[in-house]
Amino acid sequence: MVFALVGLVVLALLGAVHRYLWRRFVGDTTAPGSPLRRAGTVAAFVLPLLSVGAMTSGRVGAPFWLQQVLAWPGFLWLACLLYLTLALLVGEVVRPVLLRVLARRDRKAVTAESGTPSGAPSGTSPGASPGTSPGTSSGALVELPEETRPRTEELVPSRSGGTSEAAVRTATEPMAEPETEPATGPEAEPAAGSAAQPAAEVPPAPAPNPSRRLFVSRVVGGAAAAAGLATVGYGTYGVLRGPSVRRITVPLAKLPRAAHGFRIAVVSDIHIGPILGRAHTRRIVDTINRTSPDLVAVVGDLVDGSVADLGSAAEPLAALRARHGSFFVTGNHEYFSGAEQWVDHVRELGLHPLENARVEIEGFDLAGVNDVAGETEGQGPDFVKALGDRDRGRASVLLAHQPVVIHDAVEHGVDLQLSGHTHGGQLWPGNLLAELANPTVAGLERYGDTQLFVSRGAGAWGPPVRVGAPSDITVVELASRQA
Repeated sequence: MVFALVGLVVLALLGAVHRYLWRRFVGDTTAPGSPLRRAGTVAAFVLPLLSVGAMTSGRVGAPFWLQQVLAWPGFLWLACLLYLTLALLVGEVVRPVLLRVLARRDRKAVTAESGTPSGAPSGTSPGASPGTSPGTSSGALVELPEETRPRTEELVPSRSGGTSEAAVRTATEPMAEPETEPATGPEAEPAAGSAAQPAAEVPPAPAPNPSRRLFVSRVVGGAAAAAGLATVGYGTYGVLRGPSVRRITVPLAKLPRAAHGFRIAVVSDIHIGPILGRAHTRRIVDTINRTSPDLVAVVGDLVDGSVADLGSAAEPLAALRARHGSFFVTGNHEYFSGAEQWVDHVRELGLHPLENARVEIEGFDLAGVNDVAGETEGQGPDFVKALGDRDRGRASVLLAHQPVVIHDAVEHGVDLQLSGHTHGGQLWPGNLLAELANPTVAGLERYGDTQLFVSRGAGAWGPPVRVGAPSDITVVELASRQA
């Protein structure tokens, strides 16, 4: 019941995010009925189906060839979905700023075309003389307000040195006009004289421009698409290129001088599967062998699939070379893929599985525990079996896939625990979620007298993409304080 509800929530969330992406990338940037809109609408339905198929095909036992067909587009789209959405959310902040800038520019352009200087009263033409009406040129004759008209008596001379009353009255009275109802309200304009030109209308403020919104939508959408896809492309290249090598030195108080400088190549989360196959395994083996380690520790999550499908892809592990051999502990993904069969298979390839077991290496004890996911099959971690009867005067190194067992390691006097599982977050901001579930996401930290080192891993789960958490193989060099 709980899993069904979680599934419905996830599907609803996927639907909402895809609807948002369709609106911003397709609905806001293309014309209704256009080929681009039809193609974008089809993609909005097909891509999430590919992603769901990629996530579920292995769990439901689909043929391996079908898992491979669905994996690349389905998982890559999940990474694209994340970074396209993040880029669009940033674009939501930029969008209104661009609209305001363009609207201001358009208003300035309209003002310049109408000849109105910035800061002048609306409707006043530059250079208009004091006797002209607003909105007209200086050469036009217009009717002046009553109080500014010149006295007619001063303009009409008398023939005989005087002026008749009738003439004055005739000259001072306006000419009769057809009887019409006077204009009232805000639309009423002063009547112009017979020689006056009609007053120019003040241009209205520019209305919201649909083309402006389309332009901004295309600019923001294009920039978001470029940023999101470039991020995914770079992260994919990082995974396919293979892990880099890191080196750290870890001092152990109980390590004898004879073991000073002992080098352990730690590799976790290889995730051989439908995407990362035999070539991926070969790159990792070659990288490890170039470091010339004294011991190789494969700390879980080797595979995402059955021995029948991926056994040949894991075969390059047989070429691992180390003076004290290669050791393996299970991760949670082994229990999704047939842990017992994989333990037998890696043993055939020359690795030594440590199933709640311990071996003595020169100068320290090397122990390994099963992953906590094995508890569902009665094969969980057993620290008493692995560490209970050992000599605590000797230094000890524990291989455990998940960092969460560090408190058990502290209780049993472990000096150094080597783990993986977190992928360092793999896809930023996934590291923030990983920090909620793990005591350490990546790197070396101390818990009491026990040190914990967490590898980011050499592969990737789901999308073959890493952003902000590059894959690595770490050479841990043990240092004796006695030296």
